[in-house]
Amino acid sequence: MRICYLADAESVHTHRWVRYFADKGHEVHLVSLEPFENCHLANVNMHNLKVLRGMRFVPLMTLVIQIKRLINRIKPDILHAHYALPYGFWGALTMFRPIVMTVWGSDILITPSNSKLSRWKVRFALARADSITCDAEHVIERMTQLGAERQKIKLIYFGVDTQQFNPSKKDSDFKQEMRLGYDSLTVMSLRNLNRLYDVESLIRASLMVLREVPQTKFIIAGNGDQREFLVDLAQSLGVADSVRFVGFIPNDELPRYLASANVYVSTSLSDAGLAASTAEAMASQLPVVITDVADNRNWVKDGEGGFIVPPRNPTVLAERIVYLLKNETTRHNFGAFNRKVMQDRNEYRTQMEKMEHIYKELARTH
Repeated sequence: MRICYLADAESVHTHRWVRYFADKGHEVHLVSLEPFENCHLANVNMHNLKVLRGMRFVPLMTLVIQIKRLINRIKPDILHAHYALPYGFWGALTMFRPIVMTVWGSDILITPSNSKLSRWKVRFALARADSITCDAEHVIERMTQLGAERQKIKLIYFGVDTQQFNPSKKDSDFKQEMRLGYDSLTVMSLRNLNRLYDVESLIRASLMVLREVPQTKFIIAGNGDQREFLVDLAQSLGVADSVRFVGFIPNDELPRYLASANVYVSTSLSDAGLAASTAEAMASQLPVVITDVADNRNWVKDGEGGFIVPPRNPTVLAERIVYLLKNETTRHNFGAFNRKVMQDRNEYRTQMEKMEHIYKELARTH
């Protein structure tokens, strides 16, 4: 089968989708506005949409004509757009069929509220798609409110590679490498450093955690526009020596980081389905403390795999973290429970097999 993706070439989520189908022997093409300098995907045909450097506004039809010409040359069996705006909208304007659209969350939950034009574009993309996939029930509900036909929508989770993310990746040299201290206990966050993910609450909670468990170290990964503010906050609270801002962690390094931690925390104020980083932590056999947003309660059973806490509540967050740090047996049991959930319900290969079946059905009927 020949599959053409319209997607962000810089996203690790895009990489995982296209790699799977390329490895399965399909002819895979990736069309993207983002540059490919740091993107190395074996057996994937890369097509960069040409935009003059420095242009702040690109005429819409210039891009659509480029995409149509590429499609005419590639002659795909399936066109699959990831993210409603811009890629889903651009794909819809090509009038190619069959077209699949995968929405990621904010493109449905937030973007349509930005303006009447954005709302119209999202509705147009949803209406033109022959099949739509997402990874959360509440996103399905929102899409139907925007006019999507329910029978077109399939629940396909992004999934987690439980072979890549597993407790055997624990690194005995990790603490020494990170200068954490031999007896330290590690709390990890992988959410980006902007307001949506509210890492501020974790920094504030760290002060309370350290009073109870002084040997705790916090590994704060990711980048964002709040980084300087959060670094200053840690300094002003007197916890800077216990908090490590490590920036972006390459995907091939993540399994080692997670398997070597003790507790995973997500303080996000909004998500679509289960965040990829939370799924990876669960697959790595970590207990999790996550906010009560999105579909988190469908994945984490409070008091069995971890704890669900109110958003923007550093006090409760700290209490749950302290409990896990003080109870090693509970950490182990919660982590084992989480790994089984990921293996049973969210295995990456199983989800991609479901997607492959959708492709085959669409190609056959069109």
